[in-house]
Amino acid sequence: MFLLEVDGCTNYTVLSEADRAQGNAEPPHYRTDRWLLVGSVTFWFRFQGAAGEQMPDKCVLNYRCGTQRPGWLNGAHPTVAEGVATRQVCFSINSDCCYSNNIIKVKNCSSYYVYELQRTPDSSPSGDSARYCGNAGAGKLH
Repeated sequence: MFLLEVDGCTNYTVLSEADRAQGNAEPPHYRTDRWLLVGSVTFWFRFQGAAGEQMPDKCVLNYRCGTQRPGWLNGAHPTVAEGVATRQVCFSINSDCCYSNNIIKVKNCSSYYVYELQRTPDSSPSGDSARYCGNAGAGKLH
């Protein structure tokens, strides 16, 4: 099987929804990234606009980003020299900042980051939804 290598810095999908911002605590809280396309072609995503410019790298409280279990990057964003880095994304619920997780790839494109995202983890026993967050509105969290 031949896998097509895609340059994430030039081929990406923009995630810009305002309700994806980590500062968003407004309902509804059922949005999910369980349906993100994955397959033999690499799918890269870039946060922009109202969602923020990158994935937050600190714990995001549950019921933010339009979902019950917000996803955040557990670790530093890579430098340009690091190239494509493997990182863990944690999904928060209640007081557990890393209730569930995914392993993704992150690339520093010099002036922005792109993320090779995976479908979010299956629902928890209580049916909670999970979604990747952008870093907009961080100052609104208390």
